[in-house]
Amino acid sequence: MARKTSRRLSVLGALATAASIVLAGLTLNSATADQSAYDRGYALGLQAYRYGLPLVTMEKTFLNQTSIDVSNGRGFGPVNQFNPVRNFVTPEDRSVVAPNLDTLYSIAWLDLSDGPQVVHVPKVKHRYFVIPLMSPYTENFANLGSVDATPPGDYAIVGPHDADATLPKHVTKVVSPYNRVWIIERVYADNDSPKDQQKVHKIQDDTTVTPLSEYKVGNWHAPVPADPDTTIDDPALPAGMAFYDQLGDQLAQFPPPAADAPILSELAGIGVGPGLHPSTDASLDADTVAGMTAAVAAGRGAVLTDVQTLYGQSFAAHNGYLVTPTGTYGTDYRLRAVVTQVGLGALLPEQSIYPLALLDRTGQPLTGAKKYVVHIPAGGLPPINPEGFWSLTLYDNDGFIVANPINRYAINDRTDLHYNADGSLDLYLQATRPTDPVQAQNWLPTPAGGFRIIWRTYSTDAAQIPGILDGSGWKPAAIMPAA
Repeated sequence: MARKTSRRLSVLGALATAASIVLAGLTLNSATADQSAYDRGYALGLQAYRYGLPLVTMEKTFLNQTSIDVSNGRGFGPVNQFNPVRNFVTPEDRSVVAPNLDTLYSIAWLDLSDGPQVVHVPKVKHRYFVIPLMSPYTENFANLGSVDATPPGDYAIVGPHDADATLPKHVTKVVSPYNRVWIIERVYADNDSPKDQQKVHKIQDDTTVTPLSEYKVGNWHAPVPADPDTTIDDPALPAGMAFYDQLGDQLAQFPPPAADAPILSELAGIGVGPGLHPSTDASLDADTVAGMTAAVAAGRGAVLTDVQTLYGQSFAAHNGYLVTPTGTYGTDYRLRAVVTQVGLGALLPEQSIYPLALLDRTGQPLTGAKKYVVHIPAGGLPPINPEGFWSLTLYDNDGFIVANPINRYAINDRTDLHYNADGSLDLYLQATRPTDPVQAQNWLPTPAGGFRIIWRTYSTDAAQIPGILDGSGWKPAAIMPAA
């Protein structure tokens, strides 16, 4: 057992090599500086990076997705409007990391600064759907949809200054902690049925946003620009001291919760906080600034190292997978940064859980050079509610689906699979088609190089969620090298 653990940890250590090299280089470059000032700037800068990554990433995403003023069918479009994604992704689409092949999306950014916005929830029967409301801090603070048994109707999303607003009869109030809300609506769609996808398009069209000021007018439609801007802007995440400046702007626009006071007190020592721009702070010496700048450069690698650490802690208890709660984080800034970097917009566990595997059960990286078997014993599929479902999706190491001869990128509860006589199920992950026709029926093609696996369990049985998260309950089936 110790030998296996050592091998697994060595693999995780190898994955962190790039980040270590960056850190070593930054340390060498600072050898002639005031080491204590540099080290303090670096340590607090890295704290600020982890703390601020969600806010800064959400701002980048907002500017990207709302940079055009007419919906383009891919989720981009103006604020205060649902902008649907009409089709599932293909291998040619590399704009979204780790997309699912289970639901069609519809994206809306709400700006509540000029007043509440009324979201119309259509009548949806016997189908999983969720309209999650997410704050700039990536907190999923409310959900409308099937899991929460939301009745169809109208829901006024009101900002913190309109919490006491009087609403028309039959309009339900949902109070947002901030004047900006991100929504990624997900509606179950059969990825093998164009007819079913057309039904989902109707649901997408019937999910609307109306300003409360226009609500009584009825049949309101957002104005269409005569000369629409269709050029998508894709701003980069700010680098160097600009990262902290933008974080200061975001903290001023979206005041932090009271629980963040302790960390903000620490970060104030390097000029980071609401409305602060440390790039122009004359009280910061050059060595502190050098450390802070280096921290931003190393930030992405540091968060990847956090992923590896969490994976190592989760590996044994979760059968070789990384399993964490998502959607609400409190003061766990490390986990919040990890989810921001590898799965921005993740839902609460009641809506979906996302077990991730980068290694097989023996601790070796997943690769198309090997063949694997995922044996799911009878009764071993995810514990889901009647409207829920599950899927197992394969991505390359950059998080994108990969072209294969049978155009199968995921296996789910709709896939035509062969079950064993005892009710168990064997899935075959390999680059070449199995010669056995039974195995070929249960084949998920792998790329030639490295890959990763993500399970998704939608609308999980609520009583089972604590055990899934702590490893004492249901576990995803192990990925084992074939003999």
